[in-house]
Amino acid sequence: MWGVMHNGSEPYEGVLEAVQELKRVGKKMIILSNSSKRRENSHKMLAKLGFDINDFDNIITSGDVSHALLQNNAHTLGCQNWDTLTTLVEQKSTNVFVFGSGDEDESYCTSAGWTLTSIEEADLILARGTFTINDGSTVVHKKDDEMEYWRVMEQSMMVAAEKKLPMLVSNPDKVRPDEGLPPMPGAIGDTYERFVWTTHCAPVGDMTEEKARDYVKRIGKPFQEVFDIALQDSDPSRAIMIGDALETDVTGATNAGVGSLWVVQDGIHAEDVTKTSADGVIAGFNGNEFTYAYGKKVMPNYVTEHFRW
Repeated sequence: MWGVMHNGSEPYEGVLEAVQELKRVGKKMIILSNSSKRRENSHKMLAKLGFDINDFDNIITSGDVSHALLQNNAHTLGCQNWDTLTTLVEQKSTNVFVFGSGDEDESYCTSAGWTLTSIEEADLILARGTFTINDGSTVVHKKDDEMEYWRVMEQSMMVAAEKKLPMLVSNPDKVRPDEGLPPMPGAIGDTYERFVWTTHCAPVGDMTEEKARDYVKRIGKPFQEVFDIALQDSDPSRAIMIGDALETDVTGATNAGVGSLWVVQDGIHAEDVTKTSADGVIAGFNGNEFTYAYGKKVMPNYVTEHFRW
């Protein structure tokens, strides 16, 4: 939503009309949001911005899918469970350490049957925000003491990597499209992968960068689960993904076998496209091996300045 439909505070010009016209001509519209919150939050946000949520056939958030995975019932949504979480839930090993948003982190976990605990006692790490660190008894807030926040994060990752704890990332975005591109939970996942790899690689072990990815499960675009849900009972060749981010939207569409329409003057790439060109931004992205494309070259099928009718 953010970067295509709105900027966090108001809809982009022409978007409300575009949605209404697509609805009028009978197009099925599904929102894929990498928000780590439940869909009810998206409903409230859309309504506040003037959208009619009834215009959309489904609103799928990473937070909803992750919540289902934590309960080992993601199959009810239309995607596969994560075998690692299935084992933990079946064994009743449901202690979780949380990198949080500071907004209902504890209730999010407890409502899925998990108990917040210290990193030493945890069976899982949940990365759903970049503002707090919560072990169930103490909450470290980045805004209150940023140095302490980073110290606790580094120490926690060291302990977790040594134990090879799995991590669930309920928002794979790496940066937020605000001034300065502040980090998002996807960046936590990337950092933790490096901790796991460097802790257990040669000469002390045989861990590889690729193998370290097995310990981090990311839910949301560009990964398979949300596309499986969205494309149920649909022909992928008749679907198109409209998005502003090459790493999540266009890469996800490419992996899912659907077309893509890249919005370049709103959202995360707008400034870079203005400074260089759309082709230059694509070339830079495809030359970067540290993306979710993992070396695959991506190319949007269509490019537009804005999402308008």
